[in-house]
Amino acid sequence: QVVMYKFAIGSVAVALLFYAVGCQSTESTESEPSQSASTSASPSASTAAASVPTDAKDVSPLGEGDRAPQLTVRNPDGQDVSTAKLFSKAPTVLVFYRGAWCPYCNKHLAEIAGAHADLKALGYQVVGVSPDRPAELKGSIEKDNLPYALISDSDMAFSHAFGLGFRVDDATVHKYKNSYKIDLEKSSGYTHHQLPVPAVYIVDTKGVIQFAQWDPNYKTRLSAEAILAAAKQIKEDAH
Repeated sequence: QVVMYKFAIGSVAVALLFYAVGCQSTESTESEPSQSASTSASPSASTAAASVPTDAKDVSPLGEGDRAPQLTVRNPDGQDVSTAKLFSKAPTVLVFYRGAWCPYCNKHLAEIAGAHADLKALGYQVVGVSPDRPAELKGSIEKDNLPYALISDSDMAFSHAFGLGFRVDDATVHKYKNSYKIDLEKSSGYTHHQLPVPAVYIVDTKGVIQFAQWDPNYKTRLSAEAILAAAKQIKEDAH
């Protein structure tokens, strides 16, 4: 397991508390919650390029000091949202996750929800981003009572701009759909069969990445405690 991360907190160490959570892989045999299949939509031309990695280990994510991409995503109502305007509102804790169909992602989102009040008190906004189409986001917010925003990157353009996107192999897509009733096409509305490597970024109001953590092993997630510690340190360093 290879863990890659960059910090923007100088020489001060932040404890990273990981817990083994993730989404179903080709090797795992654990069961997943059911989801009804549906007719898939057309693929996105912008993310169907042959250059898309076919292995999560081959992604090349942005890191500390890089500028966050300025693109258009969608909110749960299907309305366009400018990421430049989003980041300008407040320092942002940006959480990339695989989708509402993933119980381990949901657990991570719920843990971060527990730290939301403290993050908000520090002046941060929390934003979750996934390939889920807007309608799926609404279901997540209502079901899990999440206190922060979720945005849809259903065509995966935003995830790819961050260097996090990869294509799920055909065997895994088939296994998800037929063994676990997880339909990636239904969730995103596209046939690209792509997911982001789970990641946590902290982006300042100028759009500069101050903290970055990602791991191709989806079972490794950054704890809410570590996210909060990093956010506090960035605030302290700014003063």
